[in-house]
Amino acid sequence: MSIQAALLPDGRRLHLQHGPIDLIIEAFGAPDEVAAAYRQAVDAFQEVLSTLVQELAFLKSPLPPGEAAGGPKPADLIRGERVRGPVAKRMVAACWPYRAEFITPMAAVAGAVADHMLARMLEGRTLDRAYVNDGGDIAFHLAPGQSLTCGVVADLAAPAVDGTIALTSDLPVRGIATSGRATKGQGGRSFSFGIADAVTVLARDAAAADAAATIIANAVDLPRHPAIRRGPASGIDPDSDLGDRLVTLSVDELSAADVATALDAGIARAKHLRRSGLIHGAVLVLQGRFATVGAAAPRLAA
Repeated sequence: MSIQAALLPDGRRLHLQHGPIDLIIEAFGAPDEVAAAYRQAVDAFQEVLSTLVQELAFLKSPLPPGEAAGGPKPADLIRGERVRGPVAKRMVAACWPYRAEFITPMAAVAGAVADHMLARMLEGRTLDRAYVNDGGDIAFHLAPGQSLTCGVVADLAAPAVDGTIALTSDLPVRGIATSGRATKGQGGRSFSFGIADAVTVLARDAAAADAAATIIANAVDLPRHPAIRRGPASGIDPDSDLGDRLVTLSVDELSAADVATALDAGIARAKHLRRSGLIHGAVLVLQGRFATVGAAAPRLAA
């Protein structure tokens, strides 16, 4: 399984692929700076997957409980023997605030890879803008006065841009990630305990956004509702870090009241995370209805 690295036909974007990791990278600035950034990205990518695989057993395990229950402090995991790789450290740090409930560091893997790759390609470089898109989880750089426009996808099973969010350099945001219910071959490579079609989160970096999007998407739910079919994650993917825990397989059409109830649960969780400083904003989507928290309101497509 060799690493694939090539410019896309537009000549502007770099495509990197190795196993399950598939990145689209674009940088803006002086041509020599962009070329150097791309070389650094290719160099950095060489060891990302192999380093993750070395620690995969731990990264697929639930994080230990909080200190009050006798669990280790994050420094013990991030700087100790158990976590060594730079991407793994980002994964653990992003998921650590949610360790009171079930979460594995894999909840932040895509965002953490994007953050790591962006940091490496920016080393010593002067760029106006840059982004690393890892399957929709995006780390980005904006020099002062610069901006990017990000599309919002409401239905992971039928990807289309349903709205846009303006990302400006003055925002305390450098990462955006989307989570929601998905099955193999139907819009994603992860599963959800909840029923949200999509939850898009803006946060300080992509790993933080990735973990928070997972948590908020899990909260958008209607427990024991007859319209919702669930099954063990292991029945769909034997290697899933969720094991035999029940994930959402399908959701029939819900009443307006049920949609509102499920979204309200997710909104409450997102507001709590925003008050805690873990996210900047979120967009929640369920069966065509949008809800926003914080400064993340999208401009909806016509």
